[in-house]
Amino acid sequence: MIRLLVSSAAMLLLALCGNALAGDTGAVSSLKVGIVEVVEAGAVEAVDGVTSAGQPTGEALQVFSDSGYVAVIDLRGEREDRGIDERAAVEALGMDYVALPIPGREDINFENAARLDALLEEYDGPVLVHCGSGNRVGALLALRESLNGASDEDALELGREGGMTRLEGLVRERLDEADQPR
Repeated sequence: MIRLLVSSAAMLLLALCGNALAGDTGAVSSLKVGIVEVVEAGAVEAVDGVTSAGQPTGEALQVFSDSGYVAVIDLRGEREDRGIDERAAVEALGMDYVALPIPGREDINFENAARLDALLEEYDGPVLVHCGSGNRVGALLALRESLNGASDEDALELGREGGMTRLEGLVRERLDEADQPR
């Protein structure tokens, strides 16, 4: 009986260690995350160094900071209400705050996707990129993926994973324009 208990305890311990070694941290890990989900989990992991989200709260920014994020790139326009002094909150947590305003549809273009790409390349650590909902983030990530050689369908898929919704038609137009001979 004791042998059976020791054997069962050892198997349980091995299973628990295996989960810990496999990186099962309970952190939210997807390209686009929900802010409430991040706060509830208390941890977040970037996908290829980037996380897309809607407008973060002060609590969410704390979770990003605690999770090792080094920068926040804000795509919201100057007149959009953030509900907090985001720059001050981000910088108080030791992260860089970068404003890359993308307030309108005309700003969803390859030039701004290249600007986002250059900003992301500056950081050696995870970066949160956000707008109001993640739609603009996903759109720019799709164009960025295209600039980096992806097919149109692969770029659109990445954009959807990054939060692109109603801007997909516009991104398709931009991709089609880029495919036209000059």
